[in-house]
Amino acid sequence: MRIVYNSEAVWVKATVRVGLVGTGYAAKLRAEALLQDERSHLVAIVGHTPENTEAFAKEYETEALSSWQQLVEREDVDLVVISTVNRDHGAIAKAALSQGKHVVVEYPLSVDAVEAEELIALAKAKNKLLHVEHIELLGGLHQALKQHLDKVGEVFYVRYSTINPQNPAPRKWTYNHELFGFPLIGALSRLHRLTDLFGQVLTVNSHQRYWEIESEYYQTCFCITQLCFTSGLLAQVVYGKGETIWQPERKFEVHGEKGGLIFDGNAGILIQPEETTPIEVGTRRGLFVKDTTMVLDHLFDNAPLYVTPEESLYTLQVADAAKRAAQSGLTIFMAD
Repeated sequence: MRIVYNSEAVWVKATVRVGLVGTGYAAKLRAEALLQDERSHLVAIVGHTPENTEAFAKEYETEALSSWQQLVEREDVDLVVISTVNRDHGAIAKAALSQGKHVVVEYPLSVDAVEAEELIALAKAKNKLLHVEHIELLGGLHQALKQHLDKVGEVFYVRYSTINPQNPAPRKWTYNHELFGFPLIGALSRLHRLTDLFGQVLTVNSHQRYWEIESEYYQTCFCITQLCFTSGLLAQVVYGKGETIWQPERKFEVHGEKGGLIFDGNAGILIQPEETTPIEVGTRRGLFVKDTTMVLDHLFDNAPLYVTPEESLYTLQVADAAKRAAQSGLTIFMAD
């Protein structure tokens, strides 16, 4: 068997040897997907704590390592999958690419947009795959949006709200300023749906607020961001989680000149002047398996992937503009 990458054919063994960084929810789904595909072999795993790493390694019949630095230096690893805290994505990706490994990373590629751009350049220089997972693009909601978008005419307003009450708020990395990052960088998919559907952004406004537990942890995060696209479309993104939130919401509204699309949870409707039509929304299950399969298809057969790192980088740059807008209180203009 051979891997064909960027038109260069390299004869290799029948499996891609994978090192996995992380032991959380995404890492488990990724490990299960890798074990299901005979083209991949999970060589080693590393996590934040020895106890969790050992338990994970035992469950998935792989080797536990003590550091990600040790993992990326191993000669028997071809592909590094990064499913750990957001803060460390950039450093691990850089080290892995520098060691000549292919890299798959859960979004964001980095919490720093400049570093992310440098990583894309490094991957090209090394002729290695750099894939940023964006499974929201593969899910039923996004596919239903794309399928019905032309039925509402020119879109002038979009509202996307994901609010998750949690009481008590967990003391884990997703509620940690440094480890998670600015809300819409850590939760980059909220913006990525919009840039994938509607293109380039002209201006960004944003406001955020935290309710603290300790200096490094917060009990509640609330962020509201407004994007003005070059087309004139206005989009509002609301993201909140934690204790000072009382009503959950997962809603995506698209308002066009000839109709509207409303997705509330897993239910969708198309509103037109004469009728309202239910929309079937596909499942969110199995998306990590689909993403993993597409990565392996790409490595072995040069099959196209569903998203480019440059597309993810652009959304990260929009998220960085939202961060700067929230910090300064000013409107940020995106560079041409």
